[in-house]
Amino acid sequence: MEPPQHPAQQPGKSIGRGMMIAGWLIVLALLTWVFGNWEESRYNPNQNVATTSSGGQVEVSLQRNRWGHYVANGTINGKTVTYLLDTGATDVSIPGHLEKKLGLSRGRSFNASTANGIIQVYGTTLDTFTLGGIEMRNVRASINPHMKANEILLGMSVLQHLELVQKGDSLTIRQ
Repeated sequence: MEPPQHPAQQPGKSIGRGMMIAGWLIVLALLTWVFGNWEESRYNPNQNVATTSSGGQVEVSLQRNRWGHYVANGTINGKTVTYLLDTGATDVSIPGHLEKKLGLSRGRSFNASTANGIIQVYGTTLDTFTLGGIEMRNVRASINPHMKANEILLGMSVLQHLELVQKGDSLTIRQ
């Protein structure tokens, strides 16, 4: 007669335990993915910007996020970016770490007044700028090596050429 096997030595139980662990890991990964996407959509409810056009006028509609900001996806020089609308910013302000990704080059340096004081930034020009169906060329911008965020501040160098109408939690932008 053979001695009884220890439970860890029984092949069926080892496979079952491994399958259960793998199953839980898959469930946790899926939950992480679902809640990550959900949180991103709360921060940026304008990942796919709604655009209408009629009579040569382009109109973009944005929804305010839960913190009261207008955040939206768009492109600079054909590369996807995330904008944070900032009527207090003079120019489109681009974090320094995005400079190469967007194919930008630093121009002359100058001082800029920010909420955190006076800093040195670099002038640049965006070949193309889009926000939904709104498109502009040769847009004045600045590269800010002090910005750590991934959002680009969409300032008045763009917004001054557009009509903005805010009602409730939505902002309509017309070109």
